[in-house]
Amino acid sequence: MTNVLVLGAHGQIARLATDQLLANPDNHLTLFLRNADRLADKASDRVKVIDGDAGSIDDLKAALAGIDVVYANLAGKIEDEAKAVVSAMDATGVKRLIWISTLGIYDEVPGAYGKWNHQMLDGGYLETYAAAAKTIEGSDLDYTIIRPAWLSNHDEIDYETTKKGEPFKGTEVSRKSIAALVTKLVADPTQAIHESLGVNKPNTDGDKPAWQ
Repeated sequence: MTNVLVLGAHGQIARLATDQLLANPDNHLTLFLRNADRLADKASDRVKVIDGDAGSIDDLKAALAGIDVVYANLAGKIEDEAKAVVSAMDATGVKRLIWISTLGIYDEVPGAYGKWNHQMLDGGYLETYAAAAKTIEGSDLDYTIIRPAWLSNHDEIDYETTKKGEPFKGTEVSRKSIAALVTKLVADPTQAIHESLGVNKPNTDGDKPAWQ
């Protein structure tokens, strides 16, 4: 049995990942979010739904009891949340973290698409996500950072990955694909430890996503 804590559980990718994770009867989930009533219908003998603030070390520590893997799909004050997650996991001895970030945090997106991405994510967005990733990478956790391309709602699982230090490939990827990668990492938590993975749909190179 694997106990998974899903932080930011109401997010679109997190809800897709929840469904995929529950396809494996060995997975038991704790869904952590603000206003837990939004996912009250998910509660079952394998799913606990709790209200919490991902910026609160105390809320996180309470949620981490008995947890094997943390999957964080957060937004908002992302740098503060990263610091709180690391502190709470350190305090409770939980080591495995899957952290959703964004493309461009290492200035790794080449060419016209990289310029377009910077323009679209202007206003400090990339800087805060980069700072959050630096906090995760500077920890002693067994982390995997996931950097998705621009997200679509296509009903498909079709992705490839690049590693930190390699140029980012492609322009888009489905949310369902990111959920599938998370599910794969939960199924084998020894994969991609201390790695930062860019994730894209193959053969989607261009100046911007086709649907933009």
